[in-house]
Amino acid sequence: GSVVAALADSLAGVIIGRALQGSGAIAAVVLALVADLTREQQRVKAMALIGMSIGASFLLALMAGPALDRWIGVSGIFWLTAMLALGCIVVVVWWVPTPRRGAGDPGSRASKDYFREVMVNAHLLRLDVGIFVLHMVLTAVFVVAPFALVETLGLERDSHWQVYVPVLVGSILLMAPLLILGMRRERTFWVFRSAIFIVLVGQCVLFAGADQAISLIAGLVCFFVGFNLLEAMLPSLMTRLSPGYAKGTAIGVYNTFQFAGVFVGGALGGILLGLFDGRGVFAFCVLATLVWLVVALTGRTPQLRNSVTLRLDGDIDFASGSIEHGLGALNGVDEVTVLPKDCVAYLRVDESCFDPEQAHAVPGVLAPD
Repeated sequence: GSVVAALADSLAGVIIGRALQGSGAIAAVVLALVADLTREQQRVKAMALIGMSIGASFLLALMAGPALDRWIGVSGIFWLTAMLALGCIVVVVWWVPTPRRGAGDPGSRASKDYFREVMVNAHLLRLDVGIFVLHMVLTAVFVVAPFALVETLGLERDSHWQVYVPVLVGSILLMAPLLILGMRRERTFWVFRSAIFIVLVGQCVLFAGADQAISLIAGLVCFFVGFNLLEAMLPSLMTRLSPGYAKGTAIGVYNTFQFAGVFVGGALGGILLGLFDGRGVFAFCVLATLVWLVVALTGRTPQLRNSVTLRLDGDIDFASGSIEHGLGALNGVDEVTVLPKDCVAYLRVDESCFDPEQAHAVPGVLAPD
């Protein structure tokens, strides 16, 4: 896709190249691979780190893009992307471990059997709506932000990094204490909702004063504090709230909402900028974020539980229900789901009082590898 776009001599050719790039669906594949390669106890942290890296890569692209355009041009950027993609292939082939065949968690793979269940799960749907709105607002904001930096601050495109770097550093420093606080289970959803509110405040500041230097910078800092927090928390929450046997399906739906948000934000941002001006785009972002905040505040706050996957002996009598009864009676177990076809049991547990050794002592549960 990058090569096609680099060689294109028309807008249609660039669109075809970009479409080929997007068809790689890298994010979904990476999340599935991480699910296969990480221990269940570390998966939440891994998903959070991936979310943070996605946000960081976007910000790095914002800072480097104008300078690269000046040095090597748009076609050069596509050639650079192609070389980076080749480098990633080398990393995957020679550095990233290959999951053992049959050793991966069946629940980490998408399955159409669980699609409806995932789509009607209110907690997961709130997260799907959240990632859609977050990336829609992000893309819409940066339809306008480069013009605002030129008009308000008088910065040429290749000097925009002079704003983006301090904004990024400042937002990370301000975000860090909240992220640490959010790691405490009883504070997670308070921090999550606070992050949405911070994004809303940032959009309000941009709507009210994007034509003033202080307001423009303050609005961007505020927005990125909330954005970075949410980019780290959303994948982690998705992993913790989705059923163990349907994690792959839930993540697939989540990724679809994420990239649909990017598309809608870019398209609507451009349309609104043409019909109105930057204030029209920021007004739309304020409204969208406000709707998300209302969605996040409504409904019951879910209990955060860890997911545990257990391998089962294929010779046990699944029909008797003895394995469900034995596992369900353990201290700290909230929910048991057994998939006889895969010889796997999924538990939702309170890690503060759950003992994995007791689970492996239940007849029919295989010892860990």
